[in-house]
Amino acid sequence: MKMTNMQAIASNTNANMDMISMPLWHRGRPTHTLQKLILLFLGSLLLGSCAAHSAPEKRKITLQQQWTLNPGDEISGNIVAGSLGDISLALKQGHIKAPFEGELEPTDLESCALYSSPEIPAYLFRLCGLKSFKYGAIKAGDHIGKGEFLSFATLRRQPDGTWIIVEPARGVLEKALTQ
Repeated sequence: MKMTNMQAIASNTNANMDMISMPLWHRGRPTHTLQKLILLFLGSLLLGSCAAHSAPEKRKITLQQQWTLNPGDEISGNIVAGSLGDISLALKQGHIKAPFEGELEPTDLESCALYSSPEIPAYLFRLCGLKSFKYGAIKAGDHIGKGEFLSFATLRRQPDGTWIIVEPARGVLEKALTQ
């Protein structure tokens, strides 16, 4: 049966209307291609969620005591790692462990981190001189960082929100250094 021109135009118009009602990404593609596109999109979302997280914010603390030289200061191109009130240790094993369950945060001081624990909430431990810090929540006994030396300070929170350096407890240092 032969179509008239009008019938051909009407048939073509109906096909075009079907295409218009279809989403742009589906027009002219077989169903299996659509499934591949959806899987590709979902896969990229999954991979994007596994991307590296941004670095944690640096924590700045205010010390009540003031000295001329402090960690982070520079002398002839060399960074001060410890100052009055810090304990300096040459590390035999090269790494430090968390003495308690807690959290390790970066600080605004060069090569230093702050370690806190809910077990002793009024105290912070400032660790300087280490490399490869493992920031975030940390379990007791987990490695915090490594290096050749450690400059360790124990800080106690004051009622006005500032911190003072106090003598560290030998037991805390032993837990951090014991393999």
